[in-house]
Amino acid sequence: MFWLKKVLSQLVMPIPLTVLLLLITALLWRSQRQLLLKLGKVCLSLAIAVLLLCSQSQVSYWLTDSLESRYTTNNQMMTNPCVVMVLGSGNLEKPGLTAVQQLSATALARLSEGIRQLSLGQGCTLVVSGYSGGQQPTPHASIMAKAAVELGVNPANIIKFDQPKDTIEEAYALQQLIGQQPFRLVTSATHMPRAMSIFTQLGMQPQAAPSDFIARVSFWWRLDADQLLASQRSIHEYVGMLWLQIKGLSAQQNTKETL
Repeated sequence: MFWLKKVLSQLVMPIPLTVLLLLITALLWRSQRQLLLKLGKVCLSLAIAVLLLCSQSQVSYWLTDSLESRYTTNNQMMTNPCVVMVLGSGNLEKPGLTAVQQLSATALARLSEGIRQLSLGQGCTLVVSGYSGGQQPTPHASIMAKAAVELGVNPANIIKFDQPKDTIEEAYALQQLIGQQPFRLVTSATHMPRAMSIFTQLGMQPQAAPSDFIARVSFWWRLDADQLLASQRSIHEYVGMLWLQIKGLSAQQNTKETL
């Protein structure tokens, strides 16, 4: 189910969707039937529209800022016992690089904010998470933990979750550790609304500490890859929130049928 969800979600992302539409166009244009040729033109037009809109500054900003503006930077002091949960992202694994250098830009932004949150309490525990992804032998959580140590965090104050593959599994893992205790939740600002929804639905008490803000305003006529990436990340979150709602409705329906 995990991998099926990943594959299906990719089909509505701007870049994979554009490629898919172009492939369909190429196949349809090999036909001699007028109906299929017209359908090919529609697919080509859709591919161009998706690419142009998602690369355009105002569209990208609207998609991204509508997520990032829901939670602001958290500067509130924490009381003991304090826990800071940094959700996993990604990394490469390359000999000769430090753990910090192996982290993706997103992961480094999240970890940096997590370490800043530690300074808002006394003796706080840093929780990092992430599995190996099947492509690298070392779990992402281990790389994050090593990077945190390189940035000055006491190893004794770090807990690793190296099994969770997504935010839902991360939430369950943390629930087993701290129960209903309040904690500081650190993730990308675009991902924060969905993450908060997941943790609160489990009856937990997350305090949002968003990081990695990517919404940018540029000239309306400028198209670039950064805006396209921001649009894709935002659309990924909207699809994820829709999936959560569908799962919630499905669970409610199953409960009614059982009753």
